[in-house]
Amino acid sequence: MRLLGAILGGGMARRFGSDKALAAIDGRPMLDHVVERLRPQCDALSVVGRDWPGLARIDDLPAPGLGPLGGLAGALAEARARGFDAVLTAGCDLPGLPLDIGGRLGSPNAILRGQPTIGLWDVVLADPLVSWLATSADRSVRAWAIAAGARWVIGDGDIANVNTPADLAAFSPPARPRSSR
Repeated sequence: MRLLGAILGGGMARRFGSDKALAAIDGRPMLDHVVERLRPQCDALSVVGRDWPGLARIDDLPAPGLGPLGGLAGALAEARARGFDAVLTAGCDLPGLPLDIGGRLGSPNAILRGQPTIGLWDVVLADPLVSWLATSADRSVRAWAIAAGARWVIGDGDIANVNTPADLAAFSPPARPRSSR
């Protein structure tokens, strides 16, 4: 299975008060920590909703401002166009992402219970998701997951989601990965 990793990085960060992706952890932007942890699990890696050095940019579909689902729709369409089979997603605010999260999710379509931006999605869902966004007022990943028949995978512990400055202060980075795919 050819897998595109997609970091959802275009959020407004209202609770954080500034751009979360740029928040420093051990002297590096938070998004770089997610890159480091997602890259070994994927055949290629992109960021959705923003420019980031060294990564291809994917735009939200069908338009910006639709939250994580707009990012997922863009990633699915891009992955399909580039010949990938599935997309592994994670938010830019998950610097402790497990190095085996793709394996934990198993096969598409699955999301991690408690962290719905962590998901493994089949590219065949690209058009149905764009249609969902055009007709549904519910923009939650959870509602889309239910509509798409995704499995909910139970995690084996908490994955830190850095949504506030207090979350950032409390975060302790895991060991850095040794090698990449």
